[in-house]
Amino acid sequence: MDDKCLIERYQDALWAEKGLSDNTLSAYGSDLQIFSSWLQAQQKCLQDVTAEDVSRFLASRFNAGIGSRSAARIVSTLRGFYGYLQRENQLAADPTALLETPHIGRPLPESLSEQDVERLLSAPELSSLLGKRDRAMLETLYATGLRVSELVGLRMEQCNFRQGVVRISGKGNKERLVPLGEEAVFWLQDYLLDVRPKLLKGRQCADLFVTSRAAGMTRQAFWHIIKRYADKAGIRKHLSPHTLRHAFATHLLNHGADLRVVQLLLGHSDLSTTQIYTHIARERLKDLHARFHPRG
Repeated sequence: MDDKCLIERYQDALWAEKGLSDNTLSAYGSDLQIFSSWLQAQQKCLQDVTAEDVSRFLASRFNAGIGSRSAARIVSTLRGFYGYLQRENQLAADPTALLETPHIGRPLPESLSEQDVERLLSAPELSSLLGKRDRAMLETLYATGLRVSELVGLRMEQCNFRQGVVRISGKGNKERLVPLGEEAVFWLQDYLLDVRPKLLKGRQCADLFVTSRAAGMTRQAFWHIIKRYADKAGIRKHLSPHTLRHAFATHLLNHGADLRVVQLLLGHSDLSTTQIYTHIARERLKDLHARFHPRG
């Protein structure tokens, strides 16, 4: 079986077993394609690999300038792939068995202050249809802490305004109910009553948030929108697709929310993933103490 078919079968198996997102499957596939191309230059294929080949490949990637985080992801991808081949009896020995995962630090995600968020939420021009749509999207994102992919993937039937919640199917197809809050409900209902029908112009679309072309919003398009409003609001911090999600979690903890509640709202399967936000909250408290305590 050629490398391309092997990679596709592995992606199908991952989807069936773990319900991984398209983005995650694509990342795994990309890493394996790069490895396959490197092997072809050595006149080898994915099933004809030694531990030395894997080590030389990783060395070539380091020489190309990748960081330890990318290297750790590649190692994880290769381990998973060759473990799958062994389970399928397509490989006698695992060439990744003795690989060590590169040590990576866990940087704290940069978060926005509450004042930053207020300026960002107020940036859209409410005299335009698109401005009112963008305000509804930003309010929803900050109120719920959704992943951007979860936000743009929202369907009409996932919103229950009577109960004030959205039903989210997150990673691994795990469902969770997330409260919207009064502000987000207000802007969403305004968008649904006044804006969405005008953007659709009689056309049909199952997505909650739509563009002027009556199509669903994409992650890339929405992220360009956020960056544009951040510039307008004078926010100079580095923004990532998770910035408002980080702000959501950090601000909840700053105001006394329980860590396990934040874990449930974010849809983290492991509490240790959520605990990174306690470090952010601690840093914020230390900063406040240093600034305002007489002996800080």
